[in-house]
Amino acid sequence: MEKIGYRFRDEKLLRLALRHPSMGAENNQRLEFLGDAVLEMCISDRIYLRMQNLHEGEMTTLRQRLVCEEALAHIARMIDLGPQIVMEKGCEQTGGREKNSVLSDAMEAVLAAVYLDGGFHAAKDVIDRLWPDDLVAVKRAPDPKSALQEWTQAHMAVTPRYVLLSESGPAHQREFEVAVLLRDTEYARAKGMSKKKAEQSAAQTALDILRKNAGNKQA
Repeated sequence: MEKIGYRFRDEKLLRLALRHPSMGAENNQRLEFLGDAVLEMCISDRIYLRMQNLHEGEMTTLRQRLVCEEALAHIARMIDLGPQIVMEKGCEQTGGREKNSVLSDAMEAVLAAVYLDGGFHAAKDVIDRLWPDDLVAVKRAPDPKSALQEWTQAHMAVTPRYVLLSESGPAHQREFEVAVLLRDTEYARAKGMSKKKAEQSAAQTALDILRKNAGNKQA
């Protein structure tokens, strides 16, 4: 993994980070969970320190665009992560190595592996090296969570809140159910193979409902 600029002391962590869930119980899903939190913390720290002209809502929106699936997949492609992911042959034959979801999950898992191997500052150094501030330009449109937040802040002056309702299934095939709340009122819920995917699905459902209701009021 020369392209991330970090040398692992425990290479077993890196090997685990590159094991797709299709390979069975020993896979990168737990590392993905940790990597998601590490990335959010590092990006939050950068935005807070470097962009002091932004208010809380703008900082949250920028962070979401820097850590979204498409941004992660872009970084993964930049460092040629896809060919290094170990996956079941069927997944590979259906284009698994090129899927944004697979690449973004593996990227988060690699960040977690760096964090566990070298600590927070090692992970932050990797993220600062790989994540340009203008990565938002990669996206042509906001992801569902960003779009929902922009809509609710503009029309309701409120920021969405996500609540994990349940987590089920075997270790290699976890399923998460998440609800999205606005002022403590549930607007939608959704399931996904990761907490982030469930949040995105719930956000899209809530956004569709809000837009439909707004359209009905105008009619």
